[in-house]
Amino acid sequence: MDSLHKGTVSRIVSDVLNSLYDKRDEFIKWPRKVDETRGDFYRLSDFPNVLGAIDGTHVRIQAPSEDEPSFLNRKWVHYVNVQAVCDARGKFTHINANWPGSSHYSHLFRTSQVCTYREQNGGWATGVLLRDRGYPCRPFFMTPYQNAVQDHQKKYNRCHCSTRSVIERTFRRMKRRFHILHSEIRMTPGKACKIIIACAILHNICILLNEPDIEDDGVIVGNDGDLGEHFNGH
Repeated sequence: MDSLHKGTVSRIVSDVLNSLYDKRDEFIKWPRKVDETRGDFYRLSDFPNVLGAIDGTHVRIQAPSEDEPSFLNRKWVHYVNVQAVCDARGKFTHINANWPGSSHYSHLFRTSQVCTYREQNGGWATGVLLRDRGYPCRPFFMTPYQNAVQDHQKKYNRCHCSTRSVIERTFRRMKRRFHILHSEIRMTPGKACKIIIACAILHNICILLNEPDIEDDGVIVGNDGDLGEHFNGH
């Protein structure tokens, strides 16, 4: 079979990427079945009234030609900052990948649509988000106790940590599926953002279709915990 020209491959990849990116609001959206979402989270670790778990991760990119210093993190590596919210199943309900690596996650959240929406419609009565100690507590934003001494504080922290860890697992699951997120994305920050969003969309589709996970050693694991076929990269 004749190989495709590099320019043709690049154009096909761009077309597919843009098509996926244009459907982000269809596959990454805030939960509408609020009671069901809160119930799913409660079954994880008995933490009530949770609508989502929020956290951030870094995705490495090549040094951009414009505004290069702002993409450097503390380790002097170029990154895009990604902040996301997921549900109890590990499906993304919000994701932002537009910020350079030097941006703090608190700034990402303050400027996000989720923050604006929750400030206007938030409060304990409408559900909360769980986040780590890097954020202050708000009526819609629950973080752990800094120095838990009393038993009820320790219990709260245990339930909080166990429930919020779903977002950490979700990032790991997505990066295992799409190895480009493990290595360096050798494209412009704008295209890298689209790639990250496209991977999040495909991850959500895998969740909706109950596709098996891929473990660190390349073994595909079914939803019932049974080992499936070995992943060979195809």
